[in-house]
Amino acid sequence: MNKPSNSELQQRRLAATPRGVGVMCGFYADRADNASLWDVEGREYIDFAAGIAVVNTGHRHPRIVRAVEEQLQRFTHTAYQIVPYESAVVLAERINALAPIEGPAKTAFFTTGAEAVENAIKIARAHTGRPGVIAFGGAFHGRTLMGMALTGKVAPYKLGFGPFPSDVYHVPYPSALQGVSTDDALAAIEALFKSDVDPQRVAAIILEPVQGEGGFNVAPPELMRGLRALCDQHGMLLIADEIQTGFGRTGKVFAMEHFGVKPDLITMAKSLAGGLPLSGVCGRSQVMDAPAPGGLGGTYAANPLAVAAAHAVLDVLAEEKLCERSQRLGALLTQRLEALRERFPVIAEVRGLGSMIAIEFRDPKTGKPDAARLQQVQRKALEEGLLLLSCGMYGNAIRFLYPLTIDDALFAKALDIIERAVQD
Repeated sequence: MNKPSNSELQQRRLAATPRGVGVMCGFYADRADNASLWDVEGREYIDFAAGIAVVNTGHRHPRIVRAVEEQLQRFTHTAYQIVPYESAVVLAERINALAPIEGPAKTAFFTTGAEAVENAIKIARAHTGRPGVIAFGGAFHGRTLMGMALTGKVAPYKLGFGPFPSDVYHVPYPSALQGVSTDDALAAIEALFKSDVDPQRVAAIILEPVQGEGGFNVAPPELMRGLRALCDQHGMLLIADEIQTGFGRTGKVFAMEHFGVKPDLITMAKSLAGGLPLSGVCGRSQVMDAPAPGGLGGTYAANPLAVAAAHAVLDVLAEEKLCERSQRLGALLTQRLEALRERFPVIAEVRGLGSMIAIEFRDPKTGKPDAARLQQVQRKALEEGLLLLSCGMYGNAIRFLYPLTIDDALFAKALDIIERAVQD
């Protein structure tokens, strides 16, 4: 039986699904393996998107496939809240041992990253008895109502969806290109306490250690230290949203390990289960125990197939030394990008941690964001079979999210394509 063409599937998608689900590519996936995917017409692409940082361990890693197959032979669903199972308990134990949390930790599992964020806010409010939450401009925390309220980017995430939950406040995230320093960000929080909200009404401050949709902006260490001090001073919780940064992406299991600062809660998802839907919140035991029984959960939370995959992810992460590999690949990419930046002033900055790297395009004469140049580079790379994602408040940054298991030769080929795309 002949497969439908990309153009046929595109027409059917437009007729059958709503425009609100934005789709970047006009081709349709047929199969994938490690860092490559093939469309329904047989064309191969090097995947530098990784399902938006979901397959850090590559497409269809044999260990993950085997783990899911074995679990399929046992059971696929009981609802953990009805009939629990050992694999979820052991996974929580493993996460608790890995997470940079002060003192004893506990972990609850959910399904999506947005669920993890929602539940982290619930837990923080239950623990503190306070409603307020401080987030950052440029942040992305999900598409649920609370997720949108926390997200610091209007288009396309908030357009037409208000009103949003109250008691959410935003301050600028440090960015040298935006002219925002750490002192500016911390001063903005102090200003909030003077003009908008009593700190005794604030439950938590939430931030991404490296902003994802916001442009791969890395939190300065002094920001983390300042936030920790503010939280300790006022009895607030510090929540690290590690949904995109977790599980080796920045060269550590969790990005917070770079900063020497321990949050009270960590949200996680994406690469936790290597392509299967699983998320979690890990935090200090006394904080995690604040909600009453039944206050947390979900029908598909801690899905047994996803839990099995997550165990395999943690095994692969350790056995294949993917954190070290993340640092090595990121260094190679950064070196090549910095060389391009010296030759092409339209690249205003190369930034990131480990293998969470981005370049930002700005007009070298005016300093204004240059989204058009990004689109040209992205289109040229795609013509050569390399899939790249954009990000940033102005859509003028390219983020590089290859699987950490990518073959060295394929990685080198991708770097050559990037160089040609920028040159052209």
